[in-house]
Amino acid sequence: MMLKKLRATLQQAFSQPDRLHPLEDEAGLDAALDRSRTRPVVLFKHSTWCGTSLVARREMQRLTETHDVPVYEIVVQVARPLSNLVAARFGIRHESPQAIVLVDAQPVYHASHGDVRADTLRRILEPYSPTSR
Repeated sequence: MMLKKLRATLQQAFSQPDRLHPLEDEAGLDAALDRSRTRPVVLFKHSTWCGTSLVARREMQRLTETHDVPVYEIVVQVARPLSNLVAARFGIRHESPQAIVLVDAQPVYHASHGDVRADTLRRILEPYSPTSR
């Protein structure tokens, strides 16, 4: 039963249009931080081989379906130095999966593992983001 649910989650996660923005270097992070000065953004760090990360990735996709919020995706296997830089810059211990909401280039919320949920992020973003789809 558990394997069946995971398989369905994987198929759903990879069959949806992808609204996540890949983030692989410090220049991209700086651009995301600049963007956060005019609207909230979410940094989403995860691992491609982790089942919990795949579920969290689907949550990020669900968030983008209902909110016009940029979600920047850091795949840890591809950009581990960037993931470490995010942890150091914001003083938030690296975890995977992990979502960090930035407003005016500062973290206002972060969550990891099973706490990376679209509904929670919607509530966090609501005061900052008047536009919903």
